[in-house]
Amino acid sequence: MKYQKVIVTGGSGKAGLACLERLSQAGYRVLSLDQKPLPGEIPGVESLVVDLADFGQTVDAMKGFEAVVHLAAFPHNGIITDERTFRINTASTFNVFHAARVLEFKRVVWASSETVLGLPFDTIKPAEAPIDESHAPYPNSTYSLSKSVGEEMARQFHRWTGIPYIGLRFSNIIRPWEYDMFEGFQEDAGKRQWNLWGYVDSRDAAQSCQRALEADFDGVDNFIIAAADTVMRKENKDLLAGCFPDCALRPGTGPNETLLSIEKAHRVLGYEPEYSWREQAAPS
Repeated sequence: MKYQKVIVTGGSGKAGLACLERLSQAGYRVLSLDQKPLPGEIPGVESLVVDLADFGQTVDAMKGFEAVVHLAAFPHNGIITDERTFRINTASTFNVFHAARVLEFKRVVWASSETVLGLPFDTIKPAEAPIDESHAPYPNSTYSLSKSVGEEMARQFHRWTGIPYIGLRFSNIIRPWEYDMFEGFQEDAGKRQWNLWGYVDSRDAAQSCQRALEADFDGVDNFIIAAADTVMRKENKDLLAGCFPDCALRPGTGPNETLLSIEKAHRVLGYEPEYSWREQAAPS
């Protein structure tokens, strides 16, 4: 354990709740910061209701801690207006990053998004899959743009401070009880082509947060975090042939292996997905 006292923002969200539970079980002292209270008590976890778009509230709440896992954000467009999505997501990320600078934190882990890769793949098509972090950012929404701006802010804050900043480009986060909906994707691959049929279990998202906190890492970088497989039973060669016929499948890719490469996260952070929908969903 590198840091004993860790802030988790957005603790009431899908990834947030799983992260709080995992870090608490691992022995961390954890404080959740969110605009709404936790839905219930989590042993070893304290919580504060905080508006992270307010810098004063943010820095006061983060005092006395060593590292932060910043997961708070409006998770997609359509919840509020596009302008507010961008403004609040970027403001809260700036405030958390800047508070970490002011308070001399030792590490910042934060939620970027798979959407920076060009999702949904309708205006730009992937040329090769699995797609990886070498793919240039291509934000197609104000939400995605807020995450792209966050990645640039992380680079500059690291340059200013030397604090490690690790961005986790989460795929579509799924809670275990949501796996039943995957059956509805099987007859029409087009329903989930928008993110190359990717997903990640909320518990694996939490694992990646712990790995990022504990990894031997001193720089600034971004990592795709996905499950080891796709949401489909149909094989990758058939999925690509039907939806992205000009996209080449990299040699050695498994028939149902994720098309959002997690090789870098495995190699640098030690991330290894532990959960798959195939183990829990009833066979068709």
